[in-house]
Amino acid sequence: MIQIEKLYKSYNDVTALDGIDLTLREGVITGLLGPNGAGKTTLVSILTGILKKSSGRVTVHGFDLDRNPDEIKSITGIVPQSLALYPLLTAHENLEYFGLLYGLKGKKLKERIAFAVMVASLESFLNRRAGKFSGGMQRRLNLAIGLLNDPEILYLDEPTVGVDAQSRQYMLDMIRKINIEQDTTIIYTSHYINEIEQISDDIVILDEGRIILNDMKERILSSGDALAIHVDSTAGDFMEGMKGIGGITCEPGSIYIEKDDRFSSNMIRAMSVLRDHNIGIRDMRYGTNRLEELYLHLTSTHLRDDE
Repeated sequence: MIQIEKLYKSYNDVTALDGIDLTLREGVITGLLGPNGAGKTTLVSILTGILKKSSGRVTVHGFDLDRNPDEIKSITGIVPQSLALYPLLTAHENLEYFGLLYGLKGKKLKERIAFAVMVASLESFLNRRAGKFSGGMQRRLNLAIGLLNDPEILYLDEPTVGVDAQSRQYMLDMIRKINIEQDTTIIYTSHYINEIEQISDDIVILDEGRIILNDMKERILSSGDALAIHVDSTAGDFMEGMKGIGGITCEPGSIYIEKDDRFSSNMIRAMSVLRDHNIGIRDMRYGTNRLEELYLHLTSTHLRDDE
């Protein structure tokens, strides 16, 4: 389990992470979703020891990030957003080099390379220079390198950027297979909502350095066939009147009413609560993707140009 408490990171006068409290479950795939500049890469960089935090506490499988960084690194693998490979070396030479950096040698090194090659389906390309690979193949080699030290925790930062649909689906299938067969805890960041929805067990949405949603995917998507009512108020007072009503889910600024046999009565109840609290309706939408609807509502729809 990864426990994060009051985590802050700032660059001069810019706050990248603003007091994050978060628990990441062991043995599951957690999807980190957020617009450009949300803090996803900063968070992963701190958890992997690449970047120093400003303040806060992080423990990984009982190890403290400040006191036990080497122990944490020994059980951690990372597949960074930027390609971490040498283009003039062959795929096998890259794997051998990074394996040696992990302290692997002899039989153990050969076994880990064989496993990584199998997972990434690179058997036919081991003697080709990495610089000659397609974008999808370079991403697969990047994934293979991240698996060499047999990590208990694997961080994947935008691992499918720039790859074709076939390579993307292959990588997603392999990542899920690693999670199931190796019981690997995986933290997966992406801009692609459909990827997060497909692969994740838990979903965390970050925006402007804060966590704005953190829940199991099952719960988030449970009211997918629903009418989304977005209201002017983000105060929680009005939600008290709808607590515990089957078929209604309330979140700050939003009400979701499931389209079932309770729909008509629940609509009347929701409208009555909004009227009693003098809360206006901004818009209502039906038939949209639940996660995408939530994401756009929580992060707003304006463009983000910084990462």
